[in-house]
Amino acid sequence: MKILLVYPKYPNTFWSFKHVLKFVSKKAAYPPLGLLTVAAILPGNWEKKLVDMNVDSLDDTDLKWADYVFISAMITQKDSAIEVINKCKQLNIKIVGGGPLFTTGYQEFEEVDHLILGEAESSLPIFLKDLQEGKPQKRYASDTWPNVSKTPVPLWSLINVKHYAAMLVQYSRGCPFDCEFCDIPILNGHKPRTKEIDQFIREFDVLYEHGWRGAVFVVDDNFIGNKNKVKKLLRELIIWMEKHKHPFSLLTESSLNLVDDEELMELMVMAGFRRVFVGIESPAEESLVECNKFQNRNRNMIAAIKKIQNFGMEVQGGFIVGFDNDPPSIFDRQIKFIQESGVVTAMVGLLNALPETKLYKRLKKECRLLANSSGNNTDISLNFIPKMDNELIIDGYKKILSTIYSHKKYYERIITFLQEYHPVRRGKPDFYDCMAFLKSIWFLGIVGKGKKYYWKLLLLSLFKYRRGLTEAITLAIYGLHFRRVLRDLDL
Repeated sequence: MKILLVYPKYPNTFWSFKHVLKFVSKKAAYPPLGLLTVAAILPGNWEKKLVDMNVDSLDDTDLKWADYVFISAMITQKDSAIEVINKCKQLNIKIVGGGPLFTTGYQEFEEVDHLILGEAESSLPIFLKDLQEGKPQKRYASDTWPNVSKTPVPLWSLINVKHYAAMLVQYSRGCPFDCEFCDIPILNGHKPRTKEIDQFIREFDVLYEHGWRGAVFVVDDNFIGNKNKVKKLLRELIIWMEKHKHPFSLLTESSLNLVDDEELMELMVMAGFRRVFVGIESPAEESLVECNKFQNRNRNMIAAIKKIQNFGMEVQGGFIVGFDNDPPSIFDRQIKFIQESGVVTAMVGLLNALPETKLYKRLKKECRLLANSSGNNTDISLNFIPKMDNELIIDGYKKILSTIYSHKKYYERIITFLQEYHPVRRGKPDFYDCMAFLKSIWFLGIVGKGKKYYWKLLLLSLFKYRRGLTEAITLAIYGLHFRRVLRDLDL
């Protein structure tokens, strides 16, 4: 059996980091971890090829080679996925679809021959058995969450790791919290399911053996969902990193209650974690109550963010506007919060109801749903009827973005971050770091519109915040990406 695994294109969003990639001569930010894991689940004697459309073009010759095309996608990749599906149908090639796009929106994809819903470890083996027996069904789903301790190591041999800015690994799935807008409880459940420590360390070994050196994103829904298990893992990771001379720089996603456990933060930093993405959402307490974000309530969130920065991790933040309980002042309050907290990478989005979430079901019951969400964090629209005037929300959202990513405010925020940041520096900048720095001098310091802010930041970093020099240059480059995304949005 010949299997072609296809990963559709991402649109140009904040998360694509498209305009950063040229600084480090990479083609895409992250590899398709899900498809690589699916490839490892497929029978070993099957022929497999993978085309990541964010790296390579998808040719008809690739499609005609295959007996089946396996396509996996996020919601934001929907348009590209549809193009791939249409091309397969024209060539009369069988399609197998999986991933979040199909799991929560399978009703829209009647033309897909076989749908593998939910996590592949549960549904895919049943499909493969039926396929071998010549009786494959249209749709496969499981009522149980799979044991991820049985998940195989991704088949990294299918890609060239050098094409990517960072590698992906996963330790756990699921999140103990229940935010109204979030689809994680639907996709992966509330109870974090973890891999075995030896199993996870083996994934690090394999990446190392493939020659990878650099950033590794631990893409858990909430890395600290099971703190006791995570601490045990981190102690082993520290030993591994010391033995291998710290080849990886780690980042992950976590809830803000990370700040309540100093031992956990210390272990993360010692294990090589340099960045953590946190869902902040809103400085308005009434909006946090509305979306059930109780882990952020009744705390000084700015002080919490600065504490994490003090421990040596950059906090990247997710923010949302458009809640029913957002006051008219929310836009100025979001700007003020972001600037004072020093969250440089501030991903601000309009509230959208993702399929089958509690928010989606509530709005549907209230007859307020308008359309399906695009899943794009820079989509300047809401897919429901808001309580606040829609035009006021859109104008306020545009004001936030144009303000926080202006040269002046953005560079001020980097300096605010550097004042709090106390990293544990290990290793020296690599070739790509040096190349990015040299390119930043040209694009930001010579031909860039905000060159005076760049040089001020560089000088401050060299003479006052040298410990954060690499992060300062990286964040300056990120700023160029964010501003170009806004330019493409006519903001």
